[in-house]
Amino acid sequence: MRAALVDYGAGNLRSVERALDRVGFQPVRVDSPDPLEGADLVVLPGVGAFGPAVRRLEEVGFAEVLRGWAAAGKPLLGLCLGMQLLFEYSEEDGLHRGLGLLPGRVVRLPGGVKVPHMGWNALRLVRPSKVTAHVRSGEYVYFVHSFYVQTPAEFVVADTEYGVRIPAVVEAGPVVAFQFHPEKSGPVGLRLLQGVRDHFQLRLGKAFGGGHRGPQKSPGGPGAGARA
Repeated sequence: MRAALVDYGAGNLRSVERALDRVGFQPVRVDSPDPLEGADLVVLPGVGAFGPAVRRLEEVGFAEVLRGWAAAGKPLLGLCLGMQLLFEYSEEDGLHRGLGLLPGRVVRLPGGVKVPHMGWNALRLVRPSKVTAHVRSGEYVYFVHSFYVQTPAEFVVADTEYGVRIPAVVEAGPVVAFQFHPEKSGPVGLRLLQGVRDHFQLRLGKAFGGGHRGPQKSPGGPGAGARA
């Protein structure tokens, strides 16, 4: 399954490439919209601030192409900031319009908790999904963020608690997104990416070669911090 990894200067691409490869994707970096047509899945990663990231997507021409991609029912995966960019608005450093693929807005984490949120938090599965079929409630994934998404509950597959319930996995039609970094979340992150592969394979009605190579033992887990 060919995965086009959007390279717009706001992502930790090498670690994402390795994780995708581990679960049977064929990741290919793309720095312009033209090569997307040959892909089965588009992956939008991201670290940093919302405003500069969405401006870069608009300037390079990715924004309109990604809107059309999702409107055509083609698979799209957003990671961390890439998840936030999929929504309508962000309040980070002013009000910025997002890609508008999912309903909701991005707001700052509440007072009373350390910001940025940087560390391991447990997932709570809130509705069944093929994406989360290989994990259980209570398993830990790695977060680095200062803002979170507010979106209708119907789109939330899993959440976590950090001063407020934070949507951690969202799904709507051809779009799946993670607020955390699956590539930094050890075996749990790999199992979630395997779930993404299974989900889209079923949705597309295709059989893809490669298969899951299985997560190796990893030091990842609560207390084994890493920066985005």
